[in-house]
Amino acid sequence: MADKVVLLDFWPSRFGMRVRIALAEKGIKYEYKEEDLGNKSSLLLQMNPVHKKIPVLIHNGNSICESLIAVQYIDEVWNDRSPLLPSDPCERAQARFWADFVDNKVYTFALLWTTKGEEQEAAKKDFMDAIKLLEEQLGDKTYFGGDKIGLVDLALVPFYTWFKAYETFGNFKTESECPKFIAWVKRCMQKESVSKSLPDQHKVYEFILEVRKKMGIE
Repeated sequence: MADKVVLLDFWPSRFGMRVRIALAEKGIKYEYKEEDLGNKSSLLLQMNPVHKKIPVLIHNGNSICESLIAVQYIDEVWNDRSPLLPSDPCERAQARFWADFVDNKVYTFALLWTTKGEEQEAAKKDFMDAIKLLEEQLGDKTYFGGDKIGLVDLALVPFYTWFKAYETFGNFKTESECPKFIAWVKRCMQKESVSKSLPDQHKVYEFILEVRKKMGIE
């Protein structure tokens, strides 16, 4: 019986983008179901009854929740092609550490477009410090995964789709301080699995403008 793969997602979700890239890297055909987060489907509530959030990967009727868990599940199930994690246990642990680091900085990044004044300036410093640390970790490698895209790349590159909003509202340019980081982004975007899985920055920016209006942020 052929695998039935469904992804419950929301187009600007950086977390959903991770799963989309992983599925594309593996060449897995799947059904994409867009969720209305203001009116969540019964399928989403059934498949993720604990957090009730996207993305949810459904594989042959079984749900896998949380984006990094879903990406690693995809890597384990379809392990005959395009590995996303290194075979060495220590290197694998390091990759998971840095992917977790990215997740732990998510809310700092959001403060760039939801705050002003001192709070925003503090968020900007935290953001640049995190990017510089990741840039150091990248070093001279093509990708965080080495010669091939890996877990950390998938965890991080979706955030680039929100950079126009970060930089516009925060009034800064990432490339001027972290050119190697942006060069890495551009290498990732040359991969079809990435470029076709990520929405346009301008579309995301327009979406964030609408969210800000709803939040009463001028």
